[in-house]
Amino acid sequence: MKLLLGFLGVTLLVLQYQLWLGDDSIHSLNSLVVELDAQRANNEELQSRNEQVEIEVLDLKNGFEAVEERARSELGMIEKGETFYMILPPK
Repeated sequence: MKLLLGFLGVTLLVLQYQLWLGDDSIHSLNSLVVELDAQRANNEELQSRNEQVEIEVLDLKNGFEAVEERARSELGMIEKGETFYMILPPK
């Protein structure tokens, strides 16, 4: 009987060790949950950026105003007949 109780005690200790400190332990699970939350936040940020880019692409494909606006703001282009004024901030 003492041998059986000793065996059960050792088995219980081994199982507790695996539960708390082993490879697939609760600590590892908590680390994975934190990593998963960080990845989800990153994915949400990237999804938002992708949606903005998709809207911009559709606007550039369908509308001439968006192309004209980008040409004016990024390339400094002006239309024929327009006068360009540059206002410099005071020094």
